[in-house]
Amino acid sequence: MIAVGRRAWLFAGSALAGQRAAVVMSLVQSAKLHGHDPWAYLNDVLTRLPTHLNSRIDELLPHNWQSTR
Repeated sequence: MIAVGRRAWLFAGSALAGQRAAVVMSLVQSAKLHGHDPWAYLNDVLTRLPTHLNSRIDELLPHNWQSTR
């Protein structure tokens, strides 16, 4: 049997897409390390991000994050 697709995620299409994927994977791992559910964390942060003040962006980092729900 041949395993296909194990490393397909390594081919992001471009260097910029690879950087974006790395950022998302880093956020997911950081959320896990701080005991957060990665789905809940990303969902909450991406929902709040458009209206969140730039001066308070550190509140959205995994080590400072508090769920609004």
